[in-house]
Order: sequence, then structure tokens, then C-alpha cells
Amino acid sequence: MTTVQSPARSTAVTTPDVTVTVIVHNDAERLPRAVASVLRQTHTDIEVVISDDHSTDATPDVARRLAARDPRVVYLRLPENSGGCSAPRNRALEIARAPYLMFLDSDDELPERAVEVLLAAHRERDLDFAMGAVHRVRVDNGRRTTWMPHLVAERRTLDGIEADPRLLFEHLATSKMYARAFLDRHGLRFPEGIHYEDQLFSAQAYCLARAFTVVPDPVYRWYVAPYAASEAASISNQRHKLSNVRDRVHVQRLIDAFLAGSGHGSLREDKDFKFLKHDFRMYAGDLPYRDDAWLASFADLMAPYLDTLAPGAFARLPRAERVVLQLVRDRRLDDVREAARGLGHDVAPRRTTTDPADGRTYWGREVPRSEPARSELDLTDLDLDTRPFFTALFRHEITEIARGPGASVDLTVRTYDPALRLPVGPQRATLHLAPGRRRLTVAFRLSPVRPGVFEGRVRLDLTSARLPVQGFEGVRHPVLRLRGQGRTHTGVLLAPLSFPPLTARVPYHGGTTPHRVTAEPEGHDPGRLQIRWQPVGSTAAVVRPAVRRLATPRVKRAARLAAAVLR
Repeated sequence: MTTVQSPARSTAVTTPDVTVTVIVHNDAERLPRAVASVLRQTHTDIEVVISDDHSTDATPDVARRLAARDPRVVYLRLPENSGGCSAPRNRALEIARAPYLMFLDSDDELPERAVEVLLAAHRERDLDFAMGAVHRVRVDNGRRTTWMPHLVAERRTLDGIEADPRLLFEHLATSKMYARAFLDRHGLRFPEGIHYEDQLFSAQAYCLARAFTVVPDPVYRWYVAPYAASEAASISNQRHKLSNVRDRVHVQRLIDAFLAGSGHGSLREDKDFKFLKHDFRMYAGDLPYRDDAWLASFADLMAPYLDTLAPGAFARLPRAERVVLQLVRDRRLDDVREAARGLGHDVAPRRTTTDPADGRTYWGREVPRSEPARSELDLTDLDLDTRPFFTALFRHEITEIARGPGASVDLTVRTYDPALRLPVGPQRATLHLAPGRRRLTVAFRLSPVRPGVFEGRVRLDLTSARLPVQGFEGVRHPVLRLRGQGRTHTGVLLAPLSFPPLTARVPYHGGTTPHRVTAEPEGHDPGRLQIRWQPVGSTAAVVRPAVRRLATPRVKRAARLAAAVLR
């Protein structure tokens, strides 16, 4: 039996303007932060429903204390765990008293004006829902970005999703305030028993809404832990599980059925493009790290669904993404790993093949046999052999990495030049690394191995890097530069996907602030070589905070002015 606890139930005589549902499961530590973010809203006439999906940790005690402290808080506990977000949201909908509804996850927050801003939009016009900007906060480094910023850049009211189908990319249910009458009129509830329920719910809401307003103000603060341990990762970050792939494809099929059945078939290409550009792309960056068995199962789950998508959706993608998709459909597993490492970084394949019959150039070692593969793997329009040198496609891979003397790293680098843009003979190359404003540059030679392939050895001495006065804490990725036709080409440096991290202690210009420096694999996406700096020693705790306090914009401007005068 569902239990509800709140002092407000027996005493409240007024209806709140907005109900915010906070769903939680075994998150006693972060729940108070989420609830506090609602209680400190500038619009205070609210109800908070904590909907607990039958937590087994201290969450019930924490939630009861929160309900006891503020009459606006209601605690709802489900009789058994549902395993998802839908049931706790739906049960909260059953008891919510307000005419407007919002949803919050226990590990996130609402900015202080979120309720005020969205409610104001509803009161200006008769809307089915209002939505705003989502700020994403990386919990590992504190970096803040806006989710899908181009979609929420300006205030606008739309009479249906057809006015801007791009909004299908913004599928979060938590970034919106819904009119209760709208949800009830259509019987719109979160689908239970599946994951990625937000995608189906949001697609239905977009299609059923007669009018909705987009505001540029931040209305949700989404904390993202991209490299959390697998057992603690959010559902969207559990991409290593094949069940995750199965769930995502299942939801897409449900959305497709809804579009067809509700008369919104014209949105199918836009929705398919969103799936390819967002959902599939999330898996694509991980494919180089998967073994053959996983990749084979992934292809078995994904390829049949890819075959149902609108051809126009594929045509809207960059060629590199289309190549990966086709290789998955053809189940060329080794090639999938190779192609996926280049996504987003303009990395060439190791080899291309030209069909002597028609002169067209294709990705890989052979001319594709099927017409779909010939179409998708055709690189001819990229003009690999004639494009400007600074945009040429090369591939730089570290084939060996070893510890050198002191704090140096010895690398063997192999460069692939499938379009033969580099002249015959040895090539001068440089590695560039910039932990501070001044770059560390190391020159070395790439010698020809065979046509289109060069190899060289380089020692990267990390003690040579010149750091800021306060030292440096962070990560940098070396890049490789080549000169040709009077222009410079810069490319990423791909490391072995896994190797033991190489760590050394580096004195900083006389030992004032020593650092621990680690060369390691990036561990995700293309797998670049990654260098990490961490100040250590007693002075790190004193010098860095002091410099940070002094490094105000005014002090920085004065320092730049003084430097200019002294030149």
C-alpha cells in the first residue's frame, strides 16, 4: 500500500500553484539538496511531493524529516520498487493538488527562479506546457554547459511541434512545467516498466500540445557524472549493458508507433535523425572499447532497427557517422572500432580503396559489394586528395608507449596518409602540449614505411613544460602537427586503448611547487593520449589558493598592462 505523510494534509485549505515531484531511490545523501532547491524558489506557493521508489537506505528517514520541517512537503512511499522513474512520477501525479506540475530527480536541482519563470509563461498564455534551459554540471570538474543551447536561445511560443521539429532533441521531461488539465485531457502518463520513458513521454507531449512556450532562462540544473562506476551510473550512462541498447531501441519503436497512430508520420524523418545523431551517437564513441561478442550482439540489436529508418535521416549526417552506421549494419566489427575512433576529430581511415571502374573512393580495404554500402562508404565527395592541407585527413596512432628516463615518455607514432598528401620521404613532425599558456613543442621525424604510412619515435619530456606561477591542475591531450604546401595541419594523437598509466613526480622550476604528472589513455571516445597534472607537496595547498584569490579580473588586467609597458 502506498503511504503518504505530511502535516499539510490535514490543515491545508488552499491549492498550491505548482506541484514539484522529486523522485528518489536510495539517495538519502542528495535528496535534501534537491528538496532545498525547490523550497527556496522565488515563487513560494508550491507543493513538494517526495516520491520514494521504495528505498532501502536512509532515504525514508530523511524524507520524513524534510516533510516534518515544512508543511509544503509531502512524503510518498511506493510499496515496492518499480525499477524506473515512471511509477514514482505517476503515483505522485495521483495526489498532486496543483494545476501545474514539474518533475525533479533527487540528484539534481532547480535554479531559484525556475518555478517563477515557467509559471509566468503559463499565465501569459493558455499553454499546455512551458520549457526552459537546462544547465549541465559535470560533477568531476564542475564545468557548466547548456543542454541543447540552440533550441532554447530565444523566447518563443509554438503552435505545435511541427513548427520546429528540432525540439525532439530536447526530450527531458524535467525541463518543463505541464498544465495538469493537458495531461488529464489526453491521459498522458509516464510509461511504466521501461527505461528512457522521458523520450516517449516527451514525444507524446510535443505532438499532443496545441501550444507551448520556450524560455531561455535556466529552469533545471542537471548534475552529470560521466565516468561514474557502472553500479552507480545513471541509466543513460549504462551504455556498456546490452539491455540498455535493447531498452533504447524498444522505446524508439514505441515512439514510431505513436507517430504513425496519432497522425504525425510527417515527423518520422526528424525523429529518426534525432535517434541517429543523439542516441546512436552516444554508443558510437564507446564502440572501440567493446569486444567482438559485445559488438556482434550490439549489431544484432541495432541493425534491424536501423533498416527501418527514413533514408533522409541518414543523408543529414556527416559522412564519418554514416560510415560507422553502415559498418554496424554490415557487421564489420574490426572496421567499426577503427571508424568510431575518428568521430568528431576528422581522423582518416588507415586505408581507402579506389574503384578502377568508376574512380570513386571508398572507406576501407576493398570496394563495397552492396549498393547501400557503396553509397554510405563512398568518400569521393570529401575530396581527400585535393582539399586544403590544413583540413587534410590523417590518422596518428601511438603503436608503442614506454617510460623514459626521469619524467619522460617514449612514443612510437604511426601516421596514416590514405590520400597520399605527404611527399615521398621523411617528414618533419612536432608534438604540441600546452598545460599553461606556453606550449611544449617536440620535433621528430616520421620515416616512410610504405606508401601512405609513416612511423617515428619521439621522447616527450614532461619536465620541460612551462607551467603558470601557481602551477597547473588538469588534463591536456598532445596534438601532432605537420607542414605541407605552406600550411600547418593539426591532428589528434590516438593512444593504445589501454596501457598502465605512467606517473612521475616533476619539480617545478626549482621545486617550489612539485607536480605529479601521469600519461594515461583517455579511456573514452577516440582514446587520445592524455597527460594529467596534479600539484603536490605542502606549497600546493598554500601557493595555489593564494594565487587564485589574487587572480581577479582587475589584477589580471593590471598585470597585462604592466607587461605591455615593459616590452
